[in-house]
Amino acid sequence: MSLRESRVLVIGGLGFIGVNLTKALVGRTAQLTVLTPNRSKHGDAAAALERHGVEIVEGDLRDQALIERHVDGRDVIFNLSGQSGAVRSMEDPWTDLDVNLRGNLVLLEALRARNRGAKVVFAGSRLQYGHVDDLPVGEDAAQTALCVHAIHKQTVEKYLDLYSRLFGIRYSVARVTNPYGPGQPSSRTAYGVINRLIHQAITDRALTIYGDGAQQRDYVHVDDVVAALMAMAASPAADGRAYNVASGTGISMIDLAKDIIAIAGAGRIEHVEWPALARQIETGDFIADISRIREELGWQPRIPLREGLEQTVSFYRATSVQ
Repeated sequence: MSLRESRVLVIGGLGFIGVNLTKALVGRTAQLTVLTPNRSKHGDAAAALERHGVEIVEGDLRDQALIERHVDGRDVIFNLSGQSGAVRSMEDPWTDLDVNLRGNLVLLEALRARNRGAKVVFAGSRLQYGHVDDLPVGEDAAQTALCVHAIHKQTVEKYLDLYSRLFGIRYSVARVTNPYGPGQPSSRTAYGVINRLIHQAITDRALTIYGDGAQQRDYVHVDDVVAALMAMAASPAADGRAYNVASGTGISMIDLAKDIIAIAGAGRIEHVEWPALARQIETGDFIADISRIREELGWQPRIPLREGLEQTVSFYRATSVQ
């Protein structure tokens, strides 16, 4: 399927990944619509996209009538919406349940009623795997979730599989590791550790590291995530498949912080005790196996971590995103 000929809906299209995806899709689709729960939070981005012909719709994914109207006639639906944050999901599991599970059921029921021919690309999470002993982690690894958010992501995958088998709705899942890059406000602290550390560094504050910072993570630039999502939407080979979207390499938190400080020329490291809940749900080291998406879709990350960090520091310095 060619995205250029497609009518596309991006749910959560003004969020961090969503706005980068929407910008990349401008001019590449027959029709492009963004659904956002709160336009006023992203007013400048919404206005800029509208100038390029993007339709911006304010509304909630849990609104059945609204979703039925806007899935009708769509060829591709990117679902990047939802509540994020592992700790936050444990502090407020009810909102995570309502937003992430009810919202996705509303979407699938709307497709069942109005448009069974659409393809859904859903943003999952590396948190679904929980704590793993063998690295790198492939898509078929056991999933032992350590937070409510991860369980809800797992459940949405089961919803998608069920509606595919019963009603023919096509889907692909991107299990995204730790995305970073331009576009995430400094006020967002529930997720996006690289962007949080960069905001701390460029304002010459302490970069807070839990414990000794030896835990390894796999970080992927948002532009590479966008390319993966678009490849999944366009390829029939991706139907019914879940893919790790990651760099396939790891770096410790302490080394990451040191690199950011060196690039920014400011900031300092401050070790702090793990908060009790964060320690309980900490997954330990994580590096993804990305061989499946490379072999099946020809995707691979293009932006090395150092280059991505330099670009992101420059972006936030120039734009002072708040």
